[in-house]
Formats: sequence, structure tokens, C-alpha cells
Amino acid sequence: MKLNERSLAFYATCDSPADNSGFLYKRGERHTAYHRRWFVLKGNMLFYFEERESREPVGVIVLEGCNVELCDSAEDFAFAIRFGGTKSRTYVLAAESQVAMESWVKSLSRASFDYMRLVVRELEKQLEEMRKGLARGCGGSRDSPGSWKPKPSGLERSPERLLALPTSLPKENGCAVWDNVLGAERPPDPSGCHGHGDEGSPRPPPLPPRRRVLDSEAAAESPSTFCRLHERYSRDMARLRQDWLEKRRGPRP
Repeated sequence: MKLNERSLAFYATCDSPADNSGFLYKRGERHTAYHRRWFVLKGNMLFYFEERESREPVGVIVLEGCNVELCDSAEDFAFAIRFGGTKSRTYVLAAESQVAMESWVKSLSRASFDYMRLVVRELEKQLEEMRKGLARGCGGSRDSPGSWKPKPSGLERSPERLLALPTSLPKENGCAVWDNVLGAERPPDPSGCHGHGDEGSPRPPPLPPRRRVLDSEAAAESPSTFCRLHERYSRDMARLRQDWLEKRRGPRP
């Protein structure tokens, strides 16, 4: 695998969130002395810098095919990153506290793609078991789709209510009134919604009663009568307005 140095440096210092970061003590490959370095974990790559403000990493460790385990060392809270193979290097690191060591061991152990592949397989297995469980639960009902029957309405479930219905709808001024069909048996709706019945089925709105116009009223509403009334009220309004203006002006000297 070829790694581009500039791309790695940019990835190590870009604003992408890090999985873990902090100071660790790293043992040298040739000398056993420990050096304090700033470590940044992004994905399966562990970068380390000389200082926290450094712009370029000193090195990178690709966390594939490795094991993270505790080890005995002169430094406290030490752990090692071991790779398979006789000529592979083992990285020995030490944290500054027990909590930091546990955090780093946990995050480094979960950084490889092999670990992610195992997690995905386990999730797929759990999902398949859930699907089988749902299929067994749905299989308990053996009714075929064609055997489904609609839910009977309230009138079909209670035939005695059919007997209580009047043979003809009550009328008011010659018009049928729908609200009076079951009005005696239904209490008033406190919510004020009268658009649905007991079972949620819509009912026709009540028809307003028709008002029969008498011959005398029709004669009173003729155009000639209206004109006479308009003229009379106009004269009365003009007289009242004149009286109001005179009272407002006050008595003449």
C-alpha cells in the first residue's frame, strides 16, 4: 500500500473529528527511552507529533492486523501494539493515568476495519433474527387476504336499534330533519362537533326549516311599500338631525 506523505499530513491536521487524542509516552525503536508525543487517532490511522501545535506528524501507525494489549514496562500504564509476523515492529506506549490508558486501549482495539467488519456481521445477524421473529409472529394468523370482512357498523351490531328507528323521518314545515332521527337516544356532544355519528360515519347536516311567506308579508315587501317607508324614515331622520343641530348651537341671543 502506497501512502502519500502530503495527503497524510493534510488528513492528520485537517478539521475532521478525531476518534481520540492526547499525550502518550512512546518508547524508541533503538533506544528504550520514552518520549512524550501528541497522538491523534483518525479511523485506522494513529498519528503522532512532537508537540501539540506541530503542523506535520512525525509518523503514523496503520492499525490493521494488530493486537492491542497491556504489557510490563518501566513506565506505568503501558500497553503495546503488536503486529503479526516475525519482523514486524511492536509499539510500546504509556499513558499518564489509568483512565487514559483504558480509553486508548479501547479506541485502538476498535479502530481496524477487521473489527468494523465483525460488528457489521453481528448487526446483520441480529437483524435477520428479528426478521424471522416478525415473520413467525405474523404467521400466527392463517386468514387469507380474500377472507377479510369489513367491520360491521353500529346498526348491524345492535339490531334492536333498527327497531327503534321511525318508519318515516320527522318533518318540520314540510322538510325532513335528520337530527331528530336518533336525538332521543344520543346525549348532546360536549365537543360541539356534530359532523359524525357514534361510529364515526358522516351524517347529513340538518336542513333549516322553511319559512312560509304569507300573502300580507309579500304585499308589505313590494317595491312601492318599501319606497314609502324609506321616504317616511328619511323625513324623520332629517327632522331629528335638525333638532340636534339646534340644541348644539344653543339658544339664540
